[in-house]
Amino acid sequence: MPADPAHVLILGGTTEARRLAEALTAAPGSPRVTTSLAGRVTSPVLPPGETRIGGFGGPEGLAAWIAAHRVTHLVDATHPFAERMSFNAAQAAALSGVRLLALRRPGWTPGPGDDWHFTDSLAGAATALPGLGTRAFLTTGRMGLHSFAHLTEPWFLVRSVDPPAGAVPPRLEVLLARGPFTLADERELLARHRIDLLVTKDSGGSATSPKLTAAREAGIPVLVVRRPAVPEGVRQTPSVGEVLDWLSA
Repeated sequence: MPADPAHVLILGGTTEARRLAEALTAAPGSPRVTTSLAGRVTSPVLPPGETRIGGFGGPEGLAAWIAAHRVTHLVDATHPFAERMSFNAAQAAALSGVRLLALRRPGWTPGPGDDWHFTDSLAGAATALPGLGTRAFLTTGRMGLHSFAHLTEPWFLVRSVDPPAGAVPPRLEVLLARGPFTLADERELLARHRIDLLVTKDSGGSATSPKLTAAREAGIPVLVVRRPAVPEGVRQTPSVGEVLDWLSA
């Protein structure tokens, strides 16, 4: 019996996931490629190859999907703050016996001229925020705005693809826009809204880093939420090329 053809399941939603799907589908004799998206964005930009949208039902559900669709390789290319999905992927790989690799962009590090303040959670950021600024550009994602809903004095600017839902701070302006954004874009935004504090997660990568440069240039402090823990024993790489080498091996 001939062996089943390779089927790569990419847990996506990031720039790196899209680049990997593009590289795999463009290669001669490319494997079957399926990218899974969480479905939190109303109209996502779909990558090449097959796509599925929505959850799997925990690690057992993911393991069952892997078995049913004869997945041979699993790539966790989710956002660095998609903590639950990364742990589900590790457990599903152990249950199904499929090979797993995490494609994870490097985190950010402060440089000369940066005024960064670190915290371990959104709740910690909400506690620290009033002592650092009064007009905050909040870039931690629309799903976590409830953590700041009790803050009545600061003014917040939030930029997102879709409008936020649920509890939000009372003094909030929402800017609906889809990135990437240039350094010129970020300079203009900070100046126009008189921002005196940037709040962000350590998402890493270059796609959203211009806001950090703009904050440094303007002398604005940055409140950074550290990354959550990652599953132990899972091989990680920051490079799409290394994922391709791993798959070919």
